Amino acid sequence: MDDSHTRAETLDLRLQQLARRGVTIVDPRQTFVDDDVDIARVESGVVLHPGTRLHGARTYLSAGVEVGHEGPAVLRDVVLGPRARVASGFVHGAVLLRDASLGANAHVRPGTLLEEEASTAHAVGLKHTILMSFVTLGSLINFCDALMTGGTSRSDHSEVGSGYIHFNYTPWGARGDKATPSLVGDVPRGVLLRERRIFLGGSGGMIGPRRVGFGAVAGAGQVLRRDVPADHLSVQTSRTVLRALSTELLGPCAPRREQNIRYIANLEALRAFYRELRLPRLPGEDEFAGEREVLEAAIETLSLAIRERVKRLAAFLEERGERPPAFRPRPRLPCPLEITRARARDYVDHVRWIQGRTDLEANMLRGWLIAIVEDRVQAEAG
Repeated sequence: MDDSHTRAETLDLRLQQLARRGVTIVDPRQTFVDDDVDIARVESGVVLHPGTRLHGARTYLSAGVEVGHEGPAVLRDVVLGPRARVASGFVHGAVLLRDASLGANAHVRPGTLLEEEASTAHAVGLKHTILMSFVTLGSLINFCDALMTGGTSRSDHSEVGSGYIHFNYTPWGARGDKATPSLVGDVPRGVLLRERRIFLGGSGGMIGPRRVGFGAVAGAGQVLRRDVPADHLSVQTSRTVLRALSTELLGPCAPRREQNIRYIANLEALRAFYRELRLPRLPGEDEFAGEREVLEAAIETLSLAIRERVKRLAAFLEERGERPPAFRPRPRLPCPLEITRARARDYVDHVRWIQGRTDLEANMLRGWLIAIVEDRVQAEAG
């Protein structure tokens, strides 16, 4: 018996095991599940359409997940929460929470996290991208190395218009750099899901690192080269520049250093929010083991994103002769609310729970997360 026949038999066996677990495989002839995928990490109720390929020991598909309903989809080490959807494309190392979705022809790389009900339309590229709850990206977008939040629901959400690019590479220096992450909204306010939505108009872009405030609107057809304050309409025009270019040009360090440190501090605040509030709230019963798996993967993704940003900032500063920040662990700032593990019958979904906090509780949480951000910023100042 040749190797190809053996592999085919092994694949048939794995597909049969999935089917017995309650996974719908629309056409087994066009579905591939690699040997490194743990069958027990694909839950009952998952739907795999023709052209689906699953790879990686980390891969986890929760109940209600649908893959490949608009074309071939390759998933590698991907963690998908309940009812998350990947229409088609290539997704590697990403985490999608409940009801998050990627449109057709997605190209998504590690460090990417989509929270509840965040979504993209077709042909969107993401890498080290954090889209918090409800954020929506249109079509034909490249939005790497950015965090975006804002809005209160699927009908009141922050959005990026089609044809948008976050320019995350600066060509100065020997090799250029990617110390260019942009904050669209922020974590301490955004996690509470009660801030004003942000809109970045289509056929445009943003040169990172930038900051955009809640309630801001950036008009279509422009490239943002300056920050946009909260509750402002921005239409920025470009001036003509034609001058001799020196390959030694490096530009000032201070603004980029400050932007990067604040971005990293926001990621640390979001990780603390997951570790000390989201994860401890989950009931201990077995039926919540999958949701725990997804949240732990989200925390792992945030840690990966923090390491990436620290590395990029260090390379940027070292080339300019500056010592990078140490980013030593900071003293733990405990969550100000008493978080107790709910019983399964009493558990309330995170979005409903966080939006149900009183103004006093929301202010306490906001202050806690701001303190985490500012503690890191002050620790690395100078």
